[in-house]
Amino acid sequence: MADPFHGFHFPPALEGEIGRFRRETDYQAYVAQLIRQVLLTSPGERINRPDFGAGLRRALFAPSSPETATMLKATVFQALSTWLADIISVDEVETGFDNGTLDVTVVYTIKSRGEQQVINLEVAA
Repeated sequence: MADPFHGFHFPPALEGEIGRFRRETDYQAYVAQLIRQVLLTSPGERINRPDFGAGLRRALFAPSSPETATMLKATVFQALSTWLADIISVDEVETGFDNGTLDVTVVYTIKSRGEQQVINLEVAA
């Protein structure tokens, strides 16, 4: 039997009366949290890692065009491949704009388990 997984839950929170940080015990949920952090963090937002993140919130103010969607696909793929390459392999990225909302779909494989997962992220202003 495999050892149970224990990682930090995001966003950080304290567990009731225990006074310690809440833990995430579902590895798939933990990986999805990591992906959201990479995609929603803007480069320059983290002090010791100025290149970290994809900055999808900034993309909301870019023109809604096929060229911008293609650029975002490359940005998402590169950010995830750079920061989470040890954990996941990115299989496919789809982006699109709809009524002021950026829709991002990432198909990825969790390397340690060989499981393919899909995450849909909707970014609004």
